[in-house]
Amino acid sequence: MKEYIYYPGCSLKASSKHYEESLLPVFKELGEPLEEMEDWNCCGATAYFSVKEDMAAAICGRNLSLAEKAGKDILAPCAGCYLTMKKSNHFLSSDHEKALKILDDLKTVGCEYKGTVKVTHPLEYLTREFGLDKIREKVQRKLTNLKVASYYGCQLVRPYTDFDDPDYPVTLDHIMEALGAEPVEYSAKTRCCGGSLAGTVEEVGLALNYVLLKETKKKGADVIVTICPLCQFNLEINQDKIIKKYKDDVRMPILYFSQLMGLALGIPKEDLGFSRSIIPLKPMWEKLTNGGAK
Repeated sequence: MKEYIYYPGCSLKASSKHYEESLLPVFKELGEPLEEMEDWNCCGATAYFSVKEDMAAAICGRNLSLAEKAGKDILAPCAGCYLTMKKSNHFLSSDHEKALKILDDLKTVGCEYKGTVKVTHPLEYLTREFGLDKIREKVQRKLTNLKVASYYGCQLVRPYTDFDDPDYPVTLDHIMEALGAEPVEYSAKTRCCGGSLAGTVEEVGLALNYVLLKETKKKGADVIVTICPLCQFNLEINQDKIIKKYKDDVRMPILYFSQLMGLALGIPKEDLGFSRSIIPLKPMWEKLTNGGAK
């Protein structure tokens, strides 16, 4: 099996440190420690493709080149990084005139890329390569009694549909089930959180986040887990404004899937970034204590 190199992206080093703080211990506990890509650069985020497509593909191409030189595929936990890198990889592997020009430019600065790298998300690796049965074997504390709403967001399963259904994905639900939690079925799991609209057109952003929180609350979820730093930020940071605007208590912890996974694997909660949560976690801890996890 080809090895992976870990591409954290900007968010996991800043506003979403708890994603990295939980993901790295989880992979180490599974016996698959991650090596971070040296000298990686920002992927440009998805919006940059609408501003300057050539440059967006080029800066991602540099990261792809670094992985290729290391002889490894890329593991990208941020949904935005995953999409931009995957999009660039697809473009640079074509015979498009612009793609060939970018490849030539990369070569002149010592970043030759031959298109041999695969871009993978941890969910795909954990379910397809590592395996759910092996995850179940590693569980030390079942998350019994915890109802979890898996939120995928827009970018992980669309437009690429390599490893999950674009309308109703289930990989994250299967992982939560393997940990002993109860996945909550709801129809909005790939509905947009608004992305940057939460900070630019606040009224629209709040409305989109309210729909998601309302739906998961209605279905009885205790917590939402996600794989996207921007989705996590939007759903968590705006809750006070949403409650005030809509007069509806939709308060809900918003965590990364790796935090709950680490807890189930027996990693101390103090080492999984739970202290960074803005929404109080006391109700969740109480449910887990009553259900089995301590």
